[in-house]
Amino acid sequence: MTDDADEHRRLIIAGTGIAGLSAGIYAARSNNDPLLIEGDEPGGQLTLTTDVENYPGFPEGISGPQLINDMKEQATKFGAETRNGVIEDVTKEPAGHFRVELSNGDAYTADAFIAASGASARTLGVPGEDELMGYGLSTCATCDGAFFRGEDMLVVGGGDAAMEEANFLTKFADTVYIAHRREEFRAEDVWIDRTMEKVEDGEIELLLNTELTEIHGTPEDGVDHVTLVEHPDGHPKEKLEDPATADEVDEYDFDVGAVFFAIGHTPNTDFLEGTGIETDDDGYLITEGGRGGNQTATGVEGLFGAGDVVDYHYQQAATASGMGVKAALDVDEYLTERERAGDLYEPEADAAAADD
Repeated sequence: MTDDADEHRRLIIAGTGIAGLSAGIYAARSNNDPLLIEGDEPGGQLTLTTDVENYPGFPEGISGPQLINDMKEQATKFGAETRNGVIEDVTKEPAGHFRVELSNGDAYTADAFIAASGASARTLGVPGEDELMGYGLSTCATCDGAFFRGEDMLVVGGGDAAMEEANFLTKFADTVYIAHRREEFRAEDVWIDRTMEKVEDGEIELLLNTELTEIHGTPEDGVDHVTLVEHPDGHPKEKLEDPATADEVDEYDFDVGAVFFAIGHTPNTDFLEGTGIETDDDGYLITEGGRGGNQTATGVEGLFGAGDVVDYHYQQAATASGMGVKAALDVDEYLTERERAGDLYEPEADAAAADD
């Protein structure tokens, strides 16, 4: 049976964030004809970052969108191609290639596939969130904390990420406040201990049984203050919505100059379920890792992972870029070996066989 795909490529890359574009630059220079599918967040999380000061080579900093646009131009200069579209499903075919289906009905085949689809930071959906993301509201303390030196800062969350980000922000903040909807934190003891030391030193203050309901400010002036709700039994938003307990909830405005969401990330891996790929409990791709080559290979032959879709720990632009480069180099070695063995997929031969 012949494959009814619209086009065949040596390599398809899911994502045009910094990992995908770095992979695209290297893959194009290796004559591997990469096609990058942009997804529903073209450019990835960097497009939400107004200023990037920690990416090597830009002593004056660079805006996130500008960095992405420059990398895209560099990738296309060397022969990479980007297309709008959202990948809906990827399957590994019996002949060894991949079939990639988009939500608009387009379909492609590819000899190799790089998942650089990133991880989406979880948000709260509160008023002011969309308008102020990147303008005083952030999901990455290490990326943006230095911009708010001397301000009071609010971290929302109660797990390891919240504790880590709050501790990091004490380098810059006047005071760091942690708002958590319960009395007890979910973080590991080591992070709770470090945080409590900062509490004793007056660098961190805890706002327990407290939730954020609104962020106030403007893109021009940044965050001015937030609205918080508190209830002694925790989960105040739920109690605020219940007429029987709404009067027991304390609602008040609170002055801070920056807000950081630290409530986790969701890796964008659902579209890979058809490949049988292995993920950890949180959905992050499991790759070979270790030393030497093939570090970005997954358990599915020909499928490689790069950036935040793999890396739940560092999640930095520079590390994502480096992993994208590794993936492209691993793909080049993989395709070279298959080509030598005569194992690359040939759609024309498949179609000719079907006609016989």
